[in-house]
Amino acid sequence: MDFLISDALAQGEGAAPGGTLTSLIFPVALIVIFYFLLIRPQQKRAKEHKKLVEGLSKGDEVVTSGGIAGKVTEVGESFATLEVANNVEIRMQKSAVAQVLPKGTLKQKLEKSDNAEG
Repeated sequence: MDFLISDALAQGEGAAPGGTLTSLIFPVALIVIFYFLLIRPQQKRAKEHKKLVEGLSKGDEVVTSGGIAGKVTEVGESFATLEVANNVEIRMQKSAVAQVLPKGTLKQKLEKSDNAEG
């Protein structure tokens, strides 16, 4: 039955005493790289988005994460009401706001689209 199990070959000397330190450098360096390239920028974006959502006020022109553009007509604790067209309002979560537009942006876009049609 020896033909099924190969004989174990004797290994040479054990690992060098400094081998454990060098084997720990790679995982630690990998963690540091992940922190600076992935985790830290994501935390910064989350902090900026939280500040943006807390600063919403009536009259702001915003774009939601779904691409809907509108003017904020009412702001509550966790919901906001957007006017997306004349007499058309929708309620949405404040956290869905992706961007606050400069004042007058929506009016300019509506005028350009009206001129293109006529």
